[in-house]
Amino acid sequence: MSPTKVIPIPVMGRHNINAYLLLGRRPVIVDAGTPGSGRRIYEQVAAHGVDPADISLIVITHGHIDHFGSAAELHRLTGAPVAGHSADLEPFRSGRAREPYLPTGPMGRLMARNKNLHMKVEAFEPDVLVRGETDLEDFGIAARIMPTPGHTPGSISVLTDQGDLVAGDLVANSFFGLLPGRPANPPFHDDPLGNLASLRTMLALNPSRLHVGHGTPLEPERVRRWAAREHKRLSRREAAGRLSTRSERSTV
Repeated sequence: MSPTKVIPIPVMGRHNINAYLLLGRRPVIVDAGTPGSGRRIYEQVAAHGVDPADISLIVITHGHIDHFGSAAELHRLTGAPVAGHSADLEPFRSGRAREPYLPTGPMGRLMARNKNLHMKVEAFEPDVLVRGETDLEDFGIAARIMPTPGHTPGSISVLTDQGDLVAGDLVANSFFGLLPGRPANPPFHDDPLGNLASLRTMLALNPSRLHVGHGTPLEPERVRRWAAREHKRLSRREAAGRLSTRSERSTV
């Protein structure tokens, strides 16, 4: 099978929120952006010389509305099936992200007050229900869906055979993508240590680049150094009883 090419599709700003177009024998879209951005993604796909009707699959990396907000619209526009993980079915089916959001820092605390994050969007039912590692050869690209839980229970990434990791919110650029090339947490994580474990598992596979939902591509070695520092920071917070997770919140 031909190598898979990864093309960013900006949804908001130059790279504040990204979807991705993966080109192989057939094209695949990863993520569907915020509500009302389906037409924008559709037109950008066409601008890259791809007939949107040829899209074989729309992969949704997780159940936050800046990633699945236009999934139903994009499905209607392209006719392509939508794939999502079974552990994030609740937000997909309800059209609402799980709440409360658990901020990872000041940016998350600020963004949690944004009413747009708490709105109801058009719900959808995944046509392809992901439960584990899933080969995408039948959809025309040399790549695999990899479960990467932590950011949300059903977070997934796409790893191409060439080593490109389309990582959703597994990691981000600082300040919601405003500082390119600098690894950071996205504004929220359901389970920070769980997400970090997923990130380190993916790094152990030696990806060539990490293509993220917020910001420009990240170099693996720089992400490894950041992840080592983050592990120490989170371990200290956990030992001090200051690390909150969604599972802990649900038992309070």
